[in-house]
Amino acid sequence: MPLVEHLRELRNRLAKAVLAIVVVSVVAAFYSEQLMQFLAEPVPKCDDLTNSDGGNCAIVSFNTLTSPFTTTIKVSLMAGLVVSSPVWLYQLWAFVAPGLHRHEKKYTYVFTAAAVPLFAGGALLSYVILPVSIKVLLSLTPGGSANILSLDEVLDFTIRMVLVFGLAFELPLLLIMLNMVGIVSGRRMAGWWRGVVMGVFVFGAVATPTTDPVGMLALSGPIVVLYFFAVGFSLMNDRRRARRESEGPSDDEASELDHTPEAVEPAEPVTALPEQTSRDRVNGYDDVT
Repeated sequence: MPLVEHLRELRNRLAKAVLAIVVVSVVAAFYSEQLMQFLAEPVPKCDDLTNSDGGNCAIVSFNTLTSPFTTTIKVSLMAGLVVSSPVWLYQLWAFVAPGLHRHEKKYTYVFTAAAVPLFAGGALLSYVILPVSIKVLLSLTPGGSANILSLDEVLDFTIRMVLVFGLAFELPLLLIMLNMVGIVSGRRMAGWWRGVVMGVFVFGAVATPTTDPVGMLALSGPIVVLYFFAVGFSLMNDRRRARRESEGPSDDEASELDHTPEAVEPAEPVTALPEQTSRDRVNGYDDVT
């Protein structure tokens, strides 16, 4: 398609993705109270301030007048982004899919089907380790002090953990997608394993806002496993692609042209016409000219 058509297609895809997020966010706004209770559940709550000594528990509160409203909007948008992920992930991949061959387009639904459970698995794992992480952070409170936490900050912490874990679990899928379109080979990905493992653990230590090793290991361990799975898949895909190329192009692929220069045959001698053998010339040209 021409550039204008590509831009129009991108606009339509973005509009559908944004519409899905907005619709789900509006529906989630009616259940915002239940969502806030669910997201704040990992915090060990105190009945009153006298029970909070040394960080064994905390009281969750709103610290400003506008906090209830802003927190409701934030929770609703987060729910809309997560729940509508099948829609906007499909729109993202569908924009790229027309540039692929017919045998590669069938992976559109596979990409969406794999991206959603990976994101959900990372989000679920973060929610499972949240109680441990919060207890570690609260344990740093000195004796004789109480913890009064803003619900807005608690939700920010929870949402950040969920998004970091969910998006990090999409990294192997991104590598597989790059391999499928021919940008990165499986052999090259396998050669990166030392740097990737080190980088993943450094990322896990930086991305998780807790100081305990539980969060780092919980994030880095599954990503490393998924990375090696992506390497194995890419190696098999490279072998399959090489075997297919040796068999010749498919119906929707163009054959490679041979641009090797060939020898040119000697030119045939030009025989002059009888009229052109005349010696008479006018202004340097013969009569025929």
